[in-house]
Amino acid sequence: MLNEKMTAEQIRNRGLEALKQELGDSGMTCFLQMFETGHGDYTAERRQWLDHLTLDEIYSSIQAKHQETQ
Repeated sequence: MLNEKMTAEQIRNRGLEALKQELGDSGMTCFLQMFETGHGDYTAERRQWLDHLTLDEIYSSIQAKHQETQ
């Protein structure tokens, strides 16, 4: 552990380097993606996307997507 006082940027850079050294590039990327906080208000956005749809419309859409992948 370092005795010197580090800035937030220095801590971040050292942390990323430690992750890269221990996990490799792809492992570091996967690890960081697990902790992505994102942005916005998912609940409000979801309501905008889905509130006007009926359950039958949602079900039909799911069935259509499923058929496209087969």
